[in-house]
Amino acid sequence: MSPDTRIDTALIADDETIPGGAYWSQIIPRGRTLRIVAPEGSSGVALLCYNADNTIERYNAADTAKIQFNAFPKKGMVLYSDMGRVLFSITEDTCGYHDTLGGCSNLATNAKYGEGDYKNSRDNFMLALIKRNLGKKDIMPNINLFTRIGVEPNGNLVWTGKTAQPGDFIDLRAEMNVLVVLSNCPHPLDPNPVYDPKPIRAIVWNSPAPTADDLCRTANPEVLRGFQNTDAIFA
Repeated sequence: MSPDTRIDTALIADDETIPGGAYWSQIIPRGRTLRIVAPEGSSGVALLCYNADNTIERYNAADTAKIQFNAFPKKGMVLYSDMGRVLFSITEDTCGYHDTLGGCSNLATNAKYGEGDYKNSRDNFMLALIKRNLGKKDIMPNINLFTRIGVEPNGNLVWTGKTAQPGDFIDLRAEMNVLVVLSNCPHPLDPNPVYDPKPIRAIVWNSPAPTADDLCRTANPEVLRGFQNTDAIFA
């Protein structure tokens, strides 16, 4: 990690390692940033997120792609809720490979690994959400961090082999109080027949307040409206 992206330890509120195959959830208060790091690289981390104060509002993959004309989130983009508000801003991103299309792994996609107790993101999401008084109906299309999926002319999704390299990370600044759920399982399209997800780190830190020229907040007229809708909750 280069010196200009190191976090002052005095700013860190939480720092946890999530083993391969495991899940993690936490409420990230508005204004704090969640840094997800792949110390050994990664072939996918599935993410869901919700308005922690009203979990009926949650991440919307279609709006995130449609409003920003891009199905592959990167630095300067945001994750929209289904109510036109902003859950997270992507304030830093050394990987550049993220996917809103591929969905999450499940028992069927894990069949390629053969017999064994191979954790999958669908079950991980269920386990995490039950602890938050949520359930199956609250699992919506997720975002996959650290992997790039290709789309063929006929609409088929294909594995491109573009994944996080050791040390890559993404910073997600919470624009409201966000309940986030992570599942550290390989992407469902990953052709690797060996189940070997690497550990990741989830670092929650007290990031600086956005400035008037903040990249995420000034990207386009649509995002300006999204932030107006979001900030109004806290006015």
